[in-house]
Amino acid sequence: MQHNVTDYIPQRPPIVMVDTLYDFEGNTSHAGLTIQADNVFVSEGKLLDSGLTEHIAQSAAMHIGYENVQNGRPVQIGYIGAVNKLKIMRLPLVGEQLRTTIVFQAQAGNVTLVVANTMVGEEQIAQCKMKVAMV
Repeated sequence: MQHNVTDYIPQRPPIVMVDTLYDFEGNTSHAGLTIQADNVFVSEGKLLDSGLTEHIAQSAAMHIGYENVQNGRPVQIGYIGAVNKLKIMRLPLVGEQLRTTIVFQAQAGNVTLVVANTMVGEEQIAQCKMKVAMV
């Protein structure tokens, strides 16, 4: 899938933390990011935990934005409502490619619960549950 990811998220450089929408099907999508040295969340050659969390949140936002655009609705602004059971196995290095799977579990009003799993190649580096609130 070739997409201009900024068509699906409200964020703009330098805070864009997704660069690829691999696929989208129903309640599941796969987003990516190649870690660049000039990323605002990179320190000492590693993406900080705050950057990894923001990548997961933007992966979820891109899922919502893609679905909105496909249905003729505008991209919404959102924010992280809560992060639960965050487990970071290691921080990714500059040059590594993240691939994050987002699975939508439930929705109540404007709040959506997602489960996220972030990989570098075959290695799982992070997982969490996140509530994303859209305004």
